[in-house]
Amino acid sequence: MTRIKICGVTSAEQARACVEAGADSVGVNFVASSVRRVDAQAAGAIVRAVGSSALVVAVVAGMTVDAMRALREATGVGCLQLHGDESADDVSALLPHAYKAVRVASRDDVERARAMPGEYVLVDAKVEGTLGGTGHAFDWSLVVDLAARRRLVLAGGLTPENVTRAIETVRPWCVDVASGVESAPGIKDPARVRAFIEAVRAAHV
Repeated sequence: MTRIKICGVTSAEQARACVEAGADSVGVNFVASSVRRVDAQAAGAIVRAVGSSALVVAVVAGMTVDAMRALREATGVGCLQLHGDESADDVSALLPHAYKAVRVASRDDVERARAMPGEYVLVDAKVEGTLGGTGHAFDWSLVVDLAARRRLVLAGGLTPENVTRAIETVRPWCVDVASGVESAPGIKDPARVRAFIEAVRAAHV
């Protein structure tokens, strides 16, 4: 079964509802430019609310390795998603509790993702001027081969309406959704979260 990550949760209540609906992991966003940004106190509350039921992933960008380590320790998150201009060496220094997010629009971008260390790698749509969370999809055929070789997290423009087709096309290890299950930026719609999870399960029937 393809795993499910609901990213950009902004409260303990949202996180708990996503996990109860069937999410395997939830993401908390620390990127300064994001409308879904939370602080360490809110992230810690989300970690406590979820407990051992799901993995909590911190989305970070523009931080030093030492700062990322300190954030992980302060909040209790299980993993870091490096969504900025971090290097392969930065990822290596944080393994096994980290993976790189790579924005994809071409085969060169896919090769950059392939070169990143670690077992996991996330691919997202490349939209100039943003780091992610745009609701835009990309050409999924670019990452089919990568998904066969790595534990690939597929992000970018996924919705309850297209995630079944995305899974059938790419066969990713995990699908990652934020805006596709929201009623407003940072506000998860419980009905759309459930519909997304049901659509993921439908891909395996």
